[in-house]
Amino acid sequence: MADRERMLIVGAGSGLSAALARRAAQDGMDVVLAARDTAKLAALAKETGAATVACDASQADAVARLFDSVDAGGSRLDLVVYNASGRARGPIIDLDPAAVEQAVKVTAMGGFYVAQQATRRMLKQGRGTILLTGASAGVKGYPRSSSFAMGKFALRGLAQSLARELHPQNIHIGHVVIDGGIAKEGDSRANERGPDGLLDPNAIAESYFQLYRQPRSAWAWEIELRPWIETF
Repeated sequence: MADRERMLIVGAGSGLSAALARRAAQDGMDVVLAARDTAKLAALAKETGAATVACDASQADAVARLFDSVDAGGSRLDLVVYNASGRARGPIIDLDPAAVEQAVKVTAMGGFYVAQQATRRMLKQGRGTILLTGASAGVKGYPRSSSFAMGKFALRGLAQSLARELHPQNIHIGHVVIDGGIAKEGDSRANERGPDGLLDPNAIAESYFQLYRQPRSAWAWEIELRPWIETF
C-alpha cells in the first residue's frame, strides 16, 4: 500500500537482518530483502511478508538494478540499511590481494553504491533514513584483520561525510558501531561469556529503530552498541 512505510535491507541474512525485518513487520512496514543468495531468505520472507531481490552489492550495476526493482514495488522508500561486509583473514604477508580488494568492495564500495541510489530517491521525496552497519574494526584496526579494518574505516568515513551533506536536506544518516559478537541460535560462545556476553540481535534491531524514529531536532549520526560486560 502506498501509505505504508517501506524498508530495504541490503546484505540480508539470518542474524541482525532477520531481527530488523521482524521489527519492521511489527511496525507494519513493507520490507525488501536483498542478498546474493535469496533462497536462504525464503523462510524469513514468508514470516515477514517481505519481497526478496538477488543482488551482489559489490557491483554498481547490480545495485542499480536492485533499486529499479524497489522502484517497481512502489515509490516510497523510508529506511535503507546496509549490512553487507567482506573479510579476508590472515597476516598481511599471506593475504591474496584480489580477496582483499573484493572484501573492501563489498564492505565499502557496496555501501557507497547503495547510499548513492537511496539518496537519489530520498532527495526526490524530501526525506528518508540510511543506516550503515559498522564494527569496532572501523574505529580500531585489529591484527590479522586488515581488510576488514580497511572496509569498515571507509564505511564510517562515508557515513560521516554523508551525514554532514545530507542531514540539512532532511535525510538522516546513521552509522552503528557493533562492538562485540552477535548472538546466534546454538552459538556456544553465548554460554562461554555468560549472560549478555553477546549482543542480542533483537536488542540491536530495537536500537536501529530508535535511531530511525529520532526527532530531526536531535539526530545522531553514530551510535556504539556493546554488551554491558564488553571491554572498550
